[in-house]
Amino acid sequence: IMEELRNTPPRNLDKFIEDHLLPDTLFRTQVREAVDTICSFLKERCFIGSVRVSKVVKGGSSGKGTALKGRSDADLVVFLSNLTSFQEQLKHRGIFIEEIRKQLEACQREEEFDVEFEVQSKWENPRVLSFMLSSHCQNKCVNFDVLPAFDALGQVTKDYKPDPQIYVQLIRECSRGGEFSTCFTELQRAFLKQRPTKLKSLIRLVKYWYQECKKNLGKPLPAQYALELLTVYAWEHGSNKTDFNTAQGFRTVLELVRDYRLLCIYWTKYYDFENPVIEQYLIKQLQKPRPVILDPADPTGNLGDGHPDSWRRLAGEALVWLSYPCFKNQDKSLVGPWNVPV
Repeated sequence: IMEELRNTPPRNLDKFIEDHLLPDTLFRTQVREAVDTICSFLKERCFIGSVRVSKVVKGGSSGKGTALKGRSDADLVVFLSNLTSFQEQLKHRGIFIEEIRKQLEACQREEEFDVEFEVQSKWENPRVLSFMLSSHCQNKCVNFDVLPAFDALGQVTKDYKPDPQIYVQLIRECSRGGEFSTCFTELQRAFLKQRPTKLKSLIRLVKYWYQECKKNLGKPLPAQYALELLTVYAWEHGSNKTDFNTAQGFRTVLELVRDYRLLCIYWTKYYDFENPVIEQYLIKQLQKPRPVILDPADPTGNLGDGHPDSWRRLAGEALVWLSYPCFKNQDKSLVGPWNVPV
């Protein structure tokens, strides 16, 4: 399909997304049912006794509404009322993962669905329990990652802005950027979920392009989430309309990737410069070598960070793509990018 994308005229890109990238409705329903089954299981019977699950939140592409056709993954973040700090999550998550695994195996013996397990992490304190779920009526599988987390946010409502003290605590307890991003899954999800349908389609297109680049280039590449955020940023500053030219949007994102050495991007939807501790921390973050792309939900997560070579390699690929037919109008002129500050 990658060859087809290269040669799709700009005016047909929406059709390309519809035909190749949108998950089919039946599969979406099956994924939702599978997720609901696991969620209610985790809430109702996974922890008996003193351990309580305060909520289970669906993250990943399924949660954000940006899943690609035939590539389904669901992150299920299990918030435990027993964890009272970020550090506790770090210390005890291995025990909880082991407990979840035991209970799921018991459930497998009794319930109507088949679960195949493969705990990815082999060390003492694994971060995630990965398994695959396939049910009797499904011909496709859903990959799950279950992650135990400290419930730092509590009840998250529609226009929720966290108490700055939550971020102050995060900054004090976090030694590695983004290591507690699971605690902010609901905000990451809300940041994307409420967006226009067409923007989510553009995100799918960018993700598809990125995943195909990954196949060709191998590692290291920037995090996929960085590309999702770049797409939102491009749209916010370049169009901000529910209807827009997809080819222009796609081109703008590739131009931003090409200009990675200039990028300094952040949002103040969930945290800002009002609190002195957060302000000081943000100033430090924004002074780091470019690219800087801060996770809108977690100021410790700089998605621009990583292997120094990763952006250079992706930028090289973006440059090649900018001359392909998918950016050429009928009169052979190039589709212009949106005017977006870096």
